[in-house]
Amino acid sequence: MLDPKLIRENPDSIRQMLENRRASWPVEEALALDSRRRELLAEAESLKAMRNEGSRKVAALKKDDPEKARLMETLREAGARVKALDSEIAKVEERFEELLLQLPNMPHPSVPVGVDENDNPEIRRWGTPPSFPFPPRPHWEIGEALGIMDFDRGAKLAQARFTVLRKAGALLERALINFMLDLHTREHGYEEVAPPFMVNSATMRGTGQLPKFAEELYRCEGDDLWMIPTAEVPLTNLRAGEILKEEELPLYLTAYTPCFRREAGSYGRDVRGMLRQHQFDKVEMVKIVHPDSSYDELEKLTNNAERVLQILGLPYRVICLCTGDMGFASSKTYDIEVWLPSQGKYREISSCSNCEDFQARRMNTRFRSKDTGKIRFVHTLNGSGIAIGRCLIAILENYQREDGSVKVPEPLVPYMGGLEEIV
Repeated sequence: MLDPKLIRENPDSIRQMLENRRASWPVEEALALDSRRRELLAEAESLKAMRNEGSRKVAALKKDDPEKARLMETLREAGARVKALDSEIAKVEERFEELLLQLPNMPHPSVPVGVDENDNPEIRRWGTPPSFPFPPRPHWEIGEALGIMDFDRGAKLAQARFTVLRKAGALLERALINFMLDLHTREHGYEEVAPPFMVNSATMRGTGQLPKFAEELYRCEGDDLWMIPTAEVPLTNLRAGEILKEEELPLYLTAYTPCFRREAGSYGRDVRGMLRQHQFDKVEMVKIVHPDSSYDELEKLTNNAERVLQILGLPYRVICLCTGDMGFASSKTYDIEVWLPSQGKYREISSCSNCEDFQARRMNTRFRSKDTGKIRFVHTLNGSGIAIGRCLIAILENYQREDGSVKVPEPLVPYMGGLEEIV
């Protein structure tokens, strides 16, 4: 949520932001609502002040004074008007709040202006894509031939875009989870959290999933509960409604969770294999930080995610999302894309974002300055550290052999019980 003062005092910046993001939002309606609210509040406050003064006058008049009866009637009329004004103010504020929840975040000045993914500049690359003396196979062929991926039974148990991992496939998934959690907690200083996999509507609103993305989410009918699309949601909301001490910042949190997304807008995209699933696993990183350091923290967060791929020897590149491609709640986002030999291109495996105070305003998460005592909103950041399924895919494809076997990356061997290859 953006500061309402920004809309009132600089609506042109909102219009420019929406144009850059290729988004629409009723700026004029919002300005009219804000103006109307201030008019109503001014009238209500004036009437309340008059009513208070009139009450003092009534108390000073004698019981049989004719002025007393006239004044009391005036006060009754003022009270009725105040009641009507309060009701209208509530309706105006409700609509204004509804609009604010649908307004995307302001991009940071360093974010490139662009239309879509084709305008995302590459920041850096790491590693060299492997060359094979044979045509590299896609992960679904590798996984099915090894008996570690079962797409048919996943669809039988649920529907399309669900997968059953078996034997070494299930073991590899668990190994990746433990490896990533150990890396982030032991080397990067994150606190491990095991959050609920279902959250209420207020929690979903706090990080920006509601109301805009309701159709992308799975809801538990009959309960105010939603399946989380990412651990970012419960982790960021852990301190919702709280005022932290400045000394508590920064907070680094990490969690493994399954994630659930309907993928309503992705019909026909990546229908083969595990690249785009309704249920997938992820290790998430969240930071709650002082506003003055949030962009330094974004660089560190991205480096933390990159470190996973570096240790596993998986080639990747980092891009900066342009204004037309970045997420609703983000002020700046780096995507990390891993090399997939079967496709001959890089595909997203992690997204690292600074949301500045956008989520903090929705959650009302603040901190008190230790020097001035002033209360300010925190900044929140999140990043995949990383997507388990896509990492598993990248390992199968980058470490495949001509005979159909797959070499296990050396750092994962201890997590695989000593297994060095999948055959």
